[in-house]
Amino acid sequence: MATQSTPRGRIRDVLPNLDLGRWPAGSKNSITDVPGVLASTQSIRTEEGVNTGVTVILPRREWFKEACYAGIFRFNGSGELTGSHWIEETGLLASPIVLTNSFSVGDAYRGIYEYAIKHYSNENGEIEWFLLPVVGETFDGFLNDISKLAVTSAHVAKGIESVTDDPVPEGNTGGGTGMICHWFKGGTGSSSRVVPGIDSKGNETTYTVAALVQANYGRAAHLRIGGFPVGRTLAKEKRDTLAEVMAHKDKKDGSIIVTIATDAPLTPIQCQRLAKRATVGLARVGGYGHNPSGDIFLAFSTGNRIPVQTLTTETQEVDPFKAKALKVESIDDTSINALLEAAADATEESIYNALSSAETLKGFLGHTVEELPLDRLKELMQKYAYDS
Repeated sequence: MATQSTPRGRIRDVLPNLDLGRWPAGSKNSITDVPGVLASTQSIRTEEGVNTGVTVILPRREWFKEACYAGIFRFNGSGELTGSHWIEETGLLASPIVLTNSFSVGDAYRGIYEYAIKHYSNENGEIEWFLLPVVGETFDGFLNDISKLAVTSAHVAKGIESVTDDPVPEGNTGGGTGMICHWFKGGTGSSSRVVPGIDSKGNETTYTVAALVQANYGRAAHLRIGGFPVGRTLAKEKRDTLAEVMAHKDKKDGSIIVTIATDAPLTPIQCQRLAKRATVGLARVGGYGHNPSGDIFLAFSTGNRIPVQTLTTETQEVDPFKAKALKVESIDDTSINALLEAAADATEESIYNALSSAETLKGFLGHTVEELPLDRLKELMQKYAYDS
């Protein structure tokens, strides 16, 4: 493989003139730009072919006691997002969001419960709370010996305990460690946007919309960057080196999980509308939602704090048969367009960041997936820009 002079990194550094929409990025250009949102990644790699990991997102530090409004959109359903029925039923998210590989959903689910049992059981060890863990997955069995079931509940508990508001590491990290995107090395990517707004008191303010993706989908020929079909040329030029991964992906296409966060006060239906716009960002890069692909999008808003249900028998904080009003805020639907655009743009850039940050990986059984060739990408982008 030829030596690349362009270092791996974020797409804005690789292609500084790339049009990524009209709204500016946040200071970190990451999902942790949304105030209160925390995240961590862990990679698990061994010489025996394990290449996998765990990504954890906390909607807020007090996730156990204060829920967020949330919404889900399923672009194509060949995948899993646990806890989704309850989110669709109530519009409430009161769990860490864990992203991992397809065979580790159970361990991740258990890990969230083990963390909650350790920290929130009463003095007698009783469970006086309600929790449905939220776990998303994509399949990394080409580069990862997925049969080893390397992710454990302890990894998930550690991930919850180690979250920070630092920019989320990208590429071969966390749940994205062994993922493949458009037949090149994919993985974890994130991005954010800041849009103007007016708060409930009539004051000028700003709201942040951010995305984090676990990108494991797509064909090389479909890859588009900035609207230019660079994948067509790359697929032809890289036909020999892409042959093995092409054969694998044609048998079992991958998936993408998109998590969108915002501090704008949104209702569950508005969160669902935000989640739908991830489809726009995905389509711009070349995602079609093929039959075996699990393309599932979750959006949540930290703009309201909703008390989480308790099950204590000693004191009943809320009478379930006496309807109780809550004071919540929501964005006027007629003013929501910038948030919708930001969700699409942040999703698009998150996928680019996963591709441009990920590095060539030789994994299980010697299977190798090459990184997106950034030098050649820059040449192609210059050519398309000149021709247009």
